[in-house]
Amino acid sequence: MCGICGFTGESEQRENTIRRMTEVITHRGPDSDGYYVDDYIAMGFRRLSIIDIEKGDQPITNEKGNLILTYNGEIYNYKELKKELEEQGHNFSTTSDSEVVVHAFEEWGEDMLPKLRGMFAFAIYNKDNKSIFLARDYFGIKPLHYTMIGDELCYASEIKSILEHPDFVKVFNEKALDAYLSFQYCPQPMTFFKDVYCLMPGHFMWFKDGMIETQRYFEPKFKPDNQMTEEEAVDKIEKVFEDSINAHKIADVEVGCFLSSGVDSSYVSTFFEGQKTFTVGFDFGEKYNEISWAKDLSEKINVEHHSKLISSEEFWAAVPKVQYHMDQPLADPSCVALYFVAKLASEHVKVVLSGEGADELFGGYTCYNDPRVFKVYQKVVPYFLRRGIGWICKRLPDIKGRDYLIRAIHPLEKRYIGNAYMYDEKEKKAILKDASISTDPSKMTRRLYTRARRYDDVTKMQYLDINMWMVGDILLKADRMSMANSLELRVPFLDKEVFDVASKLPTSLRVNKFNTKYAMRKAAARRLPEDVAEKPKLGFPVPTRVWLRDEHYYNVVKAMFQSPTAEKFFNTDILLDYLDEHYDEKEDNSRKIWTIYVFLVWYQIYFGAVEPEEIAPETEPAEGETAEAETETETAAEEDVPSEGTKIFTPVKDTDVPAEAEAEEKAEEPEQSSMEDIASSSGKPAERRRMTFVDGEAEEEEDQPPIVFTDDIDPEDFFAGLKSKLRENIEVEEDVKEETKE
Repeated sequence: MCGICGFTGESEQRENTIRRMTEVITHRGPDSDGYYVDDYIAMGFRRLSIIDIEKGDQPITNEKGNLILTYNGEIYNYKELKKELEEQGHNFSTTSDSEVVVHAFEEWGEDMLPKLRGMFAFAIYNKDNKSIFLARDYFGIKPLHYTMIGDELCYASEIKSILEHPDFVKVFNEKALDAYLSFQYCPQPMTFFKDVYCLMPGHFMWFKDGMIETQRYFEPKFKPDNQMTEEEAVDKIEKVFEDSINAHKIADVEVGCFLSSGVDSSYVSTFFEGQKTFTVGFDFGEKYNEISWAKDLSEKINVEHHSKLISSEEFWAAVPKVQYHMDQPLADPSCVALYFVAKLASEHVKVVLSGEGADELFGGYTCYNDPRVFKVYQKVVPYFLRRGIGWICKRLPDIKGRDYLIRAIHPLEKRYIGNAYMYDEKEKKAILKDASISTDPSKMTRRLYTRARRYDDVTKMQYLDINMWMVGDILLKADRMSMANSLELRVPFLDKEVFDVASKLPTSLRVNKFNTKYAMRKAAARRLPEDVAEKPKLGFPVPTRVWLRDEHYYNVVKAMFQSPTAEKFFNTDILLDYLDEHYDEKEDNSRKIWTIYVFLVWYQIYFGAVEPEEIAPETEPAEGETAEAETETETAAEEDVPSEGTKIFTPVKDTDVPAEAEAEEKAEEPEQSSMEDIASSSGKPAERRRMTFVDGEAEEEEDQPPIVFTDDIDPEDFFAGLKSKLRENIEVEEDVKEETKE
């Protein structure tokens, strides 16, 4: 695993600039560095040596020396491709997979991409015609960012590298804040830095003569084979996954495995004995600590287990460092836990396997049960009545079934934007100082729903999550947290051959009344104890809800909410109300609070010139703790930021528009379009989807009666009140309509 960066055009002290850009991502490759500089381009590289440790340095060229490659990733079928290329007359000087990539490009050009099996992000410079080819893998496992500085290109594995270019003007992107507040991450291709973009998964890009052109070469399409039996499905999954594991084990260094109590990483860990497994947990009971469980499983499957118990102080102290490595704020608390397990693993191995992608490909999230559970209710109860019931339920105490009725109000496209839904448009308008930037988050998902319009609702949710949640949250934290610790993380579920099998599973073998990831669990049960294979989805539980009801951490967050940084963006009185409601146990606002807190920490680091260590909270409450002070460096840095930054005058030209009817043409454009284009695709506003979140994991209702009453609530009184309030609500709406007419 490695880090790459580069830029074109004239620049004073070109060599010093490319070295600074490269050194800031040393954590991605501490073993060695490499550079290529001529009168047109400067390319930098940091290496984490995994394959051909002695000779696999970069940049690397073809025999003629006219193609120069810097590459981040692993190609698992490189030996087969090398043999094919040798038969075509290519000569190799190393046994590395990177040299295979440059020769493959020489032989097949952009058509080489579907032949690659692995994870990758790379840049190839053609000295003859001064063109640059950038590409990113099928699912977005490896990152690649780019911007235009005038008419010149600047690119890097991490945004912090681009920030080192002396001619790049750093400007905060408010549109990213709006999206982040709803999704808990910044949806790609947009970033929090104006005019900096992500190359989207399954895309390649050409840069030549000041022009950028992008094209999509892979789209994760589902093609269910409804004739497939359960036994056939399980056989196919077992065969293809074992093949993927064998491919992902290829390395010239030791390979380990992350291990939680879930079926995904447990299944991965069973494929080779004698390896090392790694788990972390918190000292808050079994719900937040899987160490003993993972230790027992490790003994059963004969692997060496390592674990760490994360203290509250360690977790909170690490938050600023984690957000620095993220480049952009990510409000998923599990990213901090992932940082610690990656750090633990890096002390023993250089490569780990992990279970990311299984839920998206095989239908593992509990929320994928919603379409089945809601089906009868939405069919029997008219929409206007569901709205009335939902309006009343929002004002009820937090009883069992309340959130079921709220979530069931709207059709899928209006209620589901992904696994996390933090703030809706109305809430954003209330908390933001500049309410004008608040938008309906469904505008960003509408295009994907259009592309998935022929799928059933479960498959639509999977398609949406693969294209947004997985790349914006799951894979972002996997890459950044492993690379922060100079550790290569491989994801055998996110293999194109595995997806080919998963995409053909009937929906009923992905999600049904018995379980999620149904067929995959049956395959895992052939290698795991049944209780492990059938264990309900838990996620990576982090006790943020508990911490925010502790006086010390309540005050830590309160101080941040009262800071000048918070005042700059938010109506802080509302933020403090959220915090107090949670502290007093009136509502569980932990996810909303954490989302704002993480953004403020990140902003102080990247726009306040504050070192991560300076933001880490004290381990004990300070006497007379106050939140009035803001560092002078932050104020000075903000004053220096101009109102307008570098502008991209060369539009991204999409070439992936299918030749369909004109009415559908716009909706079928690839997702590489700028965020401005995506946001402008307006339609009917979506209603809010209300969910209950427990430390990052969506709590879904089981197959049960929708309402369970506590001892202090009489069913007859409840429904009598429901009927009365529903009638009152309808009358109020009618009065409003009459007033509007008058």
